[in-house]
Amino acid sequence: MAIVAAKDIQAKDPTLLADIRDALANCMRCGNCMAVCPIYKETHNEASVARGKLALIEGMLSGEVEMSAGFDHVLGKCLCCKACAANCPCGVKADELIVRGRQAAVEARGLHPIKNAVFKLLSNRRLFDAALRTAGLFGPLSFKKVPGKMAAIARFPMPGIDRKRMTAPFAATPLRNKYPKIIKTDRPAKCKVAFFTGCTINYMYTDVGDAVINVLHHNDMEVLMPPTQHCCGTPVYVSGDKNLAKTFAKHIIDVFSECDADYVVAACGSCAEALKIEYPHMFQDDPFMYPQALALAKKTYEISEFLVDVMPIKKEDLGAVRKTVTMHDPCHMARGIKVTRQPREILAAIPGLTFIEMKDADRCCGSGGSFSLANYPLSRKINDRKVKNIADSSAEVVATSCGTCRMHLTDGLAQNNVDASVVHVIQLLDASYRAGEV
Repeated sequence: MAIVAAKDIQAKDPTLLADIRDALANCMRCGNCMAVCPIYKETHNEASVARGKLALIEGMLSGEVEMSAGFDHVLGKCLCCKACAANCPCGVKADELIVRGRQAAVEARGLHPIKNAVFKLLSNRRLFDAALRTAGLFGPLSFKKVPGKMAAIARFPMPGIDRKRMTAPFAATPLRNKYPKIIKTDRPAKCKVAFFTGCTINYMYTDVGDAVINVLHHNDMEVLMPPTQHCCGTPVYVSGDKNLAKTFAKHIIDVFSECDADYVVAACGSCAEALKIEYPHMFQDDPFMYPQALALAKKTYEISEFLVDVMPIKKEDLGAVRKTVTMHDPCHMARGIKVTRQPREILAAIPGLTFIEMKDADRCCGSGGSFSLANYPLSRKINDRKVKNIADSSAEVVATSCGTCRMHLTDGLAQNNVDASVVHVIQLLDASYRAGEV
């Protein structure tokens, strides 16, 4: 890719650059972000922390720094965990500025060839679905199932995957292929709930999807699962391709706007954040799409948030789940949609369950979506700190609300020989309802 100066993209998108410049002025270079950045704690490199990245973007805008592959590399070393923004005394949303810097880089130089190829596949819903269904059918030829865990290890070396790394196995039958579009209850329905499955639950952790449907049914809600839904677009958005991300967002808005649903639920903090926060932000200047994005956002909830704040669960039907459980708060749950109380209320309602709060429960686990693929050794170091906190809690089970966190934590626990399993919060609630039926 050619090196492009800031002035060359200013003509293309002056609003984007002006917005970055205005926001950068609020950063006082105090260094508070250094105390909370999980990457900086491992590298001790100024370029790793938000302050360093913002200085680099400022240099690009002033013309002192060229938009080279090195610029992309530095901005790519960010988990988008939002810890810097949450702890900034000046209120600088550094995570958003870094994403905008990535957007400027994509405007100037395009996506990295690998990401470009992946996103082209992802943007073709039917082809992507066929590819992942094929992976589910023939996955056992390439990945060996780990006994007793929802995990698999590559049978032979593969590009981008460490030989020892545990990943989630692709499902032989995706979640949306297991159920009809409308999943009715045996009793009169209190309301209709549309389930946004996302990619990880649909193609990997179908056990989470089963639990969501079971719990909603037990609480007398009809479930709608639109078969044409697709990726929320978060991986594309945080990589800097805002135009393609808007295409994903528009598709989801159209699909769920056509649903005759009272509410929309997601069982992933990142997906929930996309529908609740990112979509209205993307279309804030679009008079046609903004009202639709806002309407979807207003009726969208993360599943634990929904079952605590909107349609409270039937506690009288819960049975005992005799497990010692701790909680990992995904970044986009804790600092994105700010949902941390509700998962704990669900766990507290389960009879027989002993909850132990781990140290730094909301600290990033090091996954960061594709970050851990491109930076596995670094992400493992970050993950090791989280695993130590889990081990210190002496919990048997780690509850979380994000598929990629679940995958990364499962790998980290195995690599550190810690005997604990990782599940979604909703799976423990489902287990409690099942126990109550016995």
